[in-house]
Amino acid sequence: MNTDELLQDTYVAALQYDLVDLPEDATLAGVVRRPTGWFRSVIDENYPPLGPPPDLLDEFKQRQEDFKMQGMCDEGAHNAAWDEVGFEDRYQAHLTEAADAQEAIAELTDRLRAEEQLVLVCFENTNKKRCHRTLLQEHLTAQL
Repeated sequence: MNTDELLQDTYVAALQYDLVDLPEDATLAGVVRRPTGWFRSVIDENYPPLGPPPDLLDEFKQRQEDFKMQGMCDEGAHNAAWDEVGFEDRYQAHLTEAADAQEAIAELTDRLRAEEQLVLVCFENTNKKRCHRTLLQEHLTAQL
């Protein structure tokens, strides 16, 4: 199997409302730092170290709220905050520098090499918003 067949991503609402077609035996791997109870009820497992680090997440959410207070739509505020806090670079640094993130990446990479089908899951609908799970998917693919 190729990487595209083994590693996919989606968001939790798509799973809840059956909006996505996934392999039946795929493992739903959450990649959120602060999972809610209802999030946990939809996924098979969660990797908190692969969520954005708390300082980045908090700064991002604050800037997003600031932009929304200035009248931006949700998607616009989300993407503007992403750029302003340097989300992509900071998240990628987290993946390569944090020991707990490196351990989780090594585990997922081993599972992919064993041809386990994995679906990365978080909260964001990436139709109009950027999301860390897309960066994580690229990072995992590069490890293979």
